[in-house]
Amino acid sequence: MGIIAGGGALPARLAAAAKTAGRAVFVVKLDGHANDDDLDSYPNVTVRLGAAAKILDAMRSHECQDVVLAGKVVRPSFSAMRPDWRATKLLMKVGMKALGDDGLLRLVGEELEREGFRLVGAHEILTDLAVPEGVLGTIKPDEQALSDAKHGLAVARTLGAADVGQGCVVQQGLVLALEAIEGTDEMVRRSANYRREGVGGVLVKSSKPQQDKRLDLPAIGLTTIEEAHKSGLRGVALLAGGTMIIDRDAVIARANDLGLFVIGLAGPDKDVEHGV
Repeated sequence: MGIIAGGGALPARLAAAAKTAGRAVFVVKLDGHANDDDLDSYPNVTVRLGAAAKILDAMRSHECQDVVLAGKVVRPSFSAMRPDWRATKLLMKVGMKALGDDGLLRLVGEELEREGFRLVGAHEILTDLAVPEGVLGTIKPDEQALSDAKHGLAVARTLGAADVGQGCVVQQGLVLALEAIEGTDEMVRRSANYRREGVGGVLVKSSKPQQDKRLDLPAIGLTTIEEAHKSGLRGVALLAGGTMIIDRDAVIARANDLGLFVIGLAGPDKDVEHGV
């Protein structure tokens, strides 16, 4: 299994799971993005983001069959990416300026499959990553928080349909912040500048309606819970089946300790009870 690794703990967790399952693992560490030293315990190579030919050649030379993209990657400008001839050829198909993050990832996924690799989602390897429906900890959202969560989900899905971001913060029906290129944690910190008096807001995360679930499903981890607490939020609402929690047990335990709820919400095409 080949892992094209960005930042955070997810790539190393995937590598460990694959090794436990008896699979050989090869890691492509994206230079300036992959930051987990645990990845060095596996055969690996460090490659800049724009060196597509080197990435493909490395995975072929290590006989990779399945490939998973995992970890945080801050999208650079075209000039900073310094695309090689292979990446340039790929981007010229539609023009990089016309692509949002989802469009670019979809193009990368299609190209990997065209090259003979089987694209695999992180949630297919670590089956406990995907968020289920319902309240996940001991803290339950009240009526106002649940209303904010549902409103935020509709907003996040609309934002995602435009291929902009995957989340927002809502307080008492008001949208305090929308996620764009800065990422979830920075958006949460920014939302504190617009906090209103009264009960706190809710962080909402959703995959984009058009998103291939094998590519870049939005995820939260311990840092997100800590930042939500610091920013005065009451909890986190996540699209069930369309988002992930890294180290779920630790995340839920910390949310319980801080008095934050974590809930998985059904998508707009499904009406379910959430245990509240």
